[in-house]
Amino acid sequence: MNGRGGGGGGGVGVVGAGGEEQMEMEEDGAGLRARVAAGRKERVVLMWGYLPGVSPQRSPLLGPVPVRLPAAAGGDGWRDVCGGGCGFAMAISESGKLLTWGSADDMGQSYVTAGKHEETPEAFPLPSDVAIVRADAGWAHCVAITDEGDVYTWGWKECVPTGRVISDQSSGGTLEKDERQSAIAADQGNSITVSPRSQVSRTSSGAASGPSESRGTDDSTKRRRLSSTKHAPESSTSSDENLSAPPCVVTFNTGVKIMAVAAGGRHTLALSDLGQVWGWGYGGEGQLGLGSRIRTVSSPHPIPCIESALYSKDRPAAMKGNKSAEAQISKVMGNCVKAIACGGRHSAVVTDSGALLTFGWGLYGQCGQGNTDDVLSPTCVSSILGVKMQDIGAGLWHTTVPKLVDASSLENKNARAVSCGARHSAIITDEGEVFCWGWNKYGQLGLGDSMDRNVPCSVPVDAYHPLNVSCGWWHTLVLAESPT
Repeated sequence: MNGRGGGGGGGVGVVGAGGEEQMEMEEDGAGLRARVAAGRKERVVLMWGYLPGVSPQRSPLLGPVPVRLPAAAGGDGWRDVCGGGCGFAMAISESGKLLTWGSADDMGQSYVTAGKHEETPEAFPLPSDVAIVRADAGWAHCVAITDEGDVYTWGWKECVPTGRVISDQSSGGTLEKDERQSAIAADQGNSITVSPRSQVSRTSSGAASGPSESRGTDDSTKRRRLSSTKHAPESSTSSDENLSAPPCVVTFNTGVKIMAVAAGGRHTLALSDLGQVWGWGYGGEGQLGLGSRIRTVSSPHPIPCIESALYSKDRPAAMKGNKSAEAQISKVMGNCVKAIACGGRHSAVVTDSGALLTFGWGLYGQCGQGNTDDVLSPTCVSSILGVKMQDIGAGLWHTTVPKLVDASSLENKNARAVSCGARHSAIITDEGEVFCWGWNKYGQLGLGDSMDRNVPCSVPVDAYHPLNVSCGWWHTLVLAESPT
């Protein structure tokens, strides 16, 4: 749900011109170890919010707490933070290990997805020769990139590419009708071959248990264009393991090298080194940007981001056929994508020209199009077209028409990193300050209490110097340098 392909959660947070790229995050493990040898300060990870396996009685952490690496790490250090999913946290070590922690054994699917790691950060069981450089998590699935550009993913089966096509969706039917038809086809053992445009794959799905607020209200459920995954009763770990797919390598076209990934509620985006976006998973509200309410894409599919924005049926009639106007718009839109983010049920990308494109579920205005309609194809957020965006983050269902975050606490400050949780946001300024705002029932703002904030508030991090921030669904992680 985070910037630079970080993610899980729905609304959008962006960093405009003036935000810096943290180039040190691009260094390989050898480069980082060299900096350590040269006397770089020790890095630490600070956490706060709801991580049930970390604190006694599962009480929320209301303020920043250092995360201790296990003795078994053998001198390994922290490289970056990756937020995490529903009730679990993720970070990357300097040696390229993906470390997970924070879940509890009754968290169901999330516990399995997190590697069953509770209080102590442990390496997720990926192949020993794999070095992870980027990672992200959705509700209960994860995706990670190696230093070779390979992509691993695991968790909820419907979020993990299978390549299998076992049912079809009629183009004009409702979800309820399609579910009945698919169920009948499955019961009869039918296998239907369909075109890539209507390709779907029905797999088992489950729901992770957690704070009840995450399930939404009856009113919002009724207004959804498509219903969500049905929440099942809390089940045993063995049952949840049956719903979970183990880590697998995602197959792309020959020559494609992935540089960034983002995980949403039940969908995933990947960004190649050439600026092409790929997507897979659930797309019922348009979050895969393929122009339809396709139920499930079971293998990576290229998303025509720039093309869709340029040739959308919603573009002004005066521009259609006007080569001069189209050339100007093409310049504004850019040539490729440079940043991606996934919300709970929507997606957002930033192009090389700084334009912001969104697509997916729009009930709470999270696509920024000035209405509550779902957006089925990548569409430019025209209200901020003149502002060059640098980075992006998406949460679960943030609402609002895009506007500048106008707060006295941020006067004369520039954001260099942004991240969104399910219902809260966080930034780091050029001066290394952390600001959070939004929902705070579980202490995810790190302000020492559980009161919501509607303006950015400074998070006290003592003498630590923050380098990066990444939000999970109900928690926040900060990578920082130790004062000593």
